[in-house]
Amino acid sequence: MDALTNDLITNNTTLFHLALALLLGALIGLQRGWQARDREAGSRVAGIRTHALVGLLGGFAALLSQEVTVWVLPVAFLVVAGLALMGYRMQAMEFRDFSITGMIGLMLTFSFGAAVMVMDPALPSAAAVITTLILDNKQSLHTLVKKLEAHELDAGLKLLLITVVLLPILPDQGFGPGGVLNPYEIWWLVVLIASVSFVGYFAMRVGGTEKGLLFTSLFAGLSSSTALTLHFSQLSKRTPGLNPLLAAGILIACGTMFPRILVYCALINPDLLADISLPVVLMATLLYAPAIIIWRRHRADTRVENPKLHQNPLDLKSALLFGALLTAILLLGTWLKDWLGDAGIYLLAATSGITDVDAITLSLTRLSNDSLAMSTATLGIIIAASVNNLVKALMAAGIGSRSLGLRVGIPMSLSLVIGLGAALLT
Repeated sequence: MDALTNDLITNNTTLFHLALALLLGALIGLQRGWQARDREAGSRVAGIRTHALVGLLGGFAALLSQEVTVWVLPVAFLVVAGLALMGYRMQAMEFRDFSITGMIGLMLTFSFGAAVMVMDPALPSAAAVITTLILDNKQSLHTLVKKLEAHELDAGLKLLLITVVLLPILPDQGFGPGGVLNPYEIWWLVVLIASVSFVGYFAMRVGGTEKGLLFTSLFAGLSSSTALTLHFSQLSKRTPGLNPLLAAGILIACGTMFPRILVYCALINPDLLADISLPVVLMATLLYAPAIIIWRRHRADTRVENPKLHQNPLDLKSALLFGALLTAILLLGTWLKDWLGDAGIYLLAATSGITDVDAITLSLTRLSNDSLAMSTATLGIIIAASVNNLVKALMAAGIGSRSLGLRVGIPMSLSLVIGLGAALLT
């Protein structure tokens, strides 16, 4: 009785997998048939029926390879490939269409049908859906390629270079005084900050002006809040009527620095979140809240164009300089901590915050895993963030109009005082 039950289960499973192979082929064939729906019957090499049958053929070929001989599957694949090659060659001669996408799709359909029979069906099913989406978004993908600029493609390839190629080969062990220099961890931090900038750049680029000032400023905070502050400050004198919206945009961009700090801490040292969350959330709220109030009062005003940041999403030279800066801060932080105690860390944080917050944040978060007290790291990060926002507030007041300086300076000052007070209390 048990043997009969096992046979029934096996047969039902086999039938299910064959049906799934057929359905996956039909899914891809539906897209191919819809794309060529205006052609006359018989002029298409493969539509919904052919793809469905090829998927089923792949399933049966895999099944027969297990039951009869392993040669069934490769022979069947070569036969299908040969027939597809002849069909698409004739189509290319008639329609002057030399794309091999359809042939690749047919070969993948056969492979998905075979894979369903020999592995977890979830993987080939997911691959079939992704394949269908890629085939169906031909125009969108081609448009994306046309819109992609040379320096953006170069930036994406460089990001892959520093992530996929360089990161795995670096030694994951400590060097230098106290083992504070870990090449793998330092480069991972470089990849992290580069990825944040990369995502922020393209989020702002894709959003465009139609998303308005709020969207642009939010994602500019991931890319370059300093550049946005400079641009909006200059713009405030040329277009006084936009001052409220420009101030709101600067506050939003500067406030976005604080969620970044929480993300860095969560990824590098989650234990630090208990100390740093309160001052960071307070500082972010004191910037976001007035920005939202200003935006809601003036959202009917004319939208401003995207800020011209004049930057690459990722420059390998900048990434190397950032890695060098991280290394220097780690070494200098350890030396100052030994020489001046916590005061040395605070001095380093204030100095670094004038130009950049990410490097000192990543460095202190990294050091808090080893020799640096959580409270010292927290106060150092808050000092760096406060100094950085103070510099941008002075920039808005000195370059922009008086009203812009007041709208930006008051929330910035309040955020600075409350944040430092909360950090000292924690």
